[in-house]
Amino acid sequence: MSSTTSTDPRTGTYSLDPSHTRIGFVARHAMVTKVRGAFTDVTGSGTFDAGNPAASSFSATIQVASINTGNADRDNHLRTNDFFEPDTYPEITFASTAIEAAGDDTYRVTGDLTMKGVTKSIAFDLEVSGPAKDPFGNERIGLEVSVQVNRKDWNLSWNAPLETGGVLIGEKVTLEFDVSAIKSA
Repeated sequence: MSSTTSTDPRTGTYSLDPSHTRIGFVARHAMVTKVRGAFTDVTGSGTFDAGNPAASSFSATIQVASINTGNADRDNHLRTNDFFEPDTYPEITFASTAIEAAGDDTYRVTGDLTMKGVTKSIAFDLEVSGPAKDPFGNERIGLEVSVQVNRKDWNLSWNAPLETGGVLIGEKVTLEFDVSAIKSA
């Protein structure tokens, strides 16, 4: 892999801005509706080389106990051994393993997602927006991802049958990342 220096203003080292980032998920509930939630405690950093995307990398760490679906009873259930077990598995991590251009502002990212002690490779399209300078002089880029995974692949398999057929929680979960990242000086 050759290293080039990109003059693209997006190229640089970044830190995730947790106050302007949403790491969310959407899951089917009772076969008829969707429940949304997010993790509110997340950190991350990376390098982005717009001229040589293969030289780019990023990682993120999510604190499982920060799960928030807007319903305390559901959140408490998600923190039990039926689901995430934050006392045993306190973090969800992602580390990129490959990044390649897929369009003008779109990149194909492959990486390792670890939940509940299980690591699986996932791939998704990442849309990059910006750069923009905020009122405080910070240079920012935006990163957006939506990818569907099967929660059972990470041992998140608890469920309950419904009287009318089907199950309480769908296996497919959409992960949604809306990230604001600040460029290091």
